[in-house]
Amino acid sequence: MRAFIQRFNVLFTEPRFRVLFFLNLLLGFAYSFVAPFMSMFGVQEVGMSKMQFGIFMTCSALGGVVIGTTLARYSDTHLSRRTMMLLGSVAGCIGYASYAFLQNYIALVFVGTFVIALSTITFAQLFAYAREVLKTSDIEESEQAFYMNIFRMYFALAWTIGPAVAAWVMVQFSIRGVFVCAAVNFILFALVVAKYISGAPPPFAAQAARAAQPRGWLWRRGDLLAHLAAITLVYATVTMCMSNLPLYILDTLHGSKADVGFAYSIAPVFELPLMVYFGWMATRRDSTGILRSGMVVAMAYYGFLCIVGQPWQVFLCQILSAAMVAIIFGVAITYFQSHLPHHPGTATNLYANANRIGSTTGYFLFGTISAQYGYKAVFGVCMLFAFFGFLLMLVPVHVPEEEVETVG
Repeated sequence: MRAFIQRFNVLFTEPRFRVLFFLNLLLGFAYSFVAPFMSMFGVQEVGMSKMQFGIFMTCSALGGVVIGTTLARYSDTHLSRRTMMLLGSVAGCIGYASYAFLQNYIALVFVGTFVIALSTITFAQLFAYAREVLKTSDIEESEQAFYMNIFRMYFALAWTIGPAVAAWVMVQFSIRGVFVCAAVNFILFALVVAKYISGAPPPFAAQAARAAQPRGWLWRRGDLLAHLAAITLVYATVTMCMSNLPLYILDTLHGSKADVGFAYSIAPVFELPLMVYFGWMATRRDSTGILRSGMVVAMAYYGFLCIVGQPWQVFLCQILSAAMVAIIFGVAITYFQSHLPHHPGTATNLYANANRIGSTTGYFLFGTISAQYGYKAVFGVCMLFAFFGFLLMLVPVHVPEEEVETVG
């Protein structure tokens, strides 16, 4: 218990950690304001068909994959984290401010594909910076997964009240107010980065340049590729569920917009202690096994959503959602970073690409499945994807000899 308390004391004695906490909160608030309500915005406010909404969000996700992958390599060897985070946060501000006032479908697709897509680099760069802060601190390598989960916990902390506040803002000021609030959070994020984050090149740029992975290296790592596909499948389920759940609560369960906000506020309350717990577990057990347990929890979560009949039952299911997020969204970041210890930007972008590609798949499938087969069928597909993800995580990990000393 004393050692556990000492870990937390370290968090508050290092000024860079406090900055990371605040940045995670701001970014978490920005996403928690808009993510639960995007399907409502597209379908109910703009008047998109479900298929049009799927295409709209797919274009945004594909843009994020292309832009994020292009910039990730340079972020490890040339550009500072400060520059990258400023670029992403300014794009986020412009993008969500544009969503607040645009109603034209083509214009929204353009903004999503290029501006919002550019803003998605902010998350990957923030956690790449967190990894570099940990590596230049006195914290042992074996303990870093715990601290990464704590940083991720602050991102989740914003979700405890973000969706509920966004629901209130939407009732008072319409969806336009929600997007304006998200843009303001990105402005604040940029101001904090400009003041407190150093503009120096990445501290491990020289090592990254010497150990640069050749193009196509991932295709030679079948184990890592399988696990990346597993995380991608889970992200696809998260995206489908994120788009599906608000409309499911409103149209099928006959709930209210307040019910939607409350449903998305419950999970983060449980995520916080669970992220601490699984971060602690990751310092003692194989992270691959922990990720497998997350796939099992995901199957249970989507299975229960298939059979609920009232909004309050969805609220209970959100506890399982909290466990799934605490495991996969926290542990997976350090899992990929540990396989590329000198390339935190590239490694975190692998994780982010799982998010983007999963989102691309999820948005497209949501529009197709919900339009043809209804909302419950979407949850059934989510459960099936989680099962396939579990099977992919059974592929054993093979660590190349040159990485034995650096990969945990």
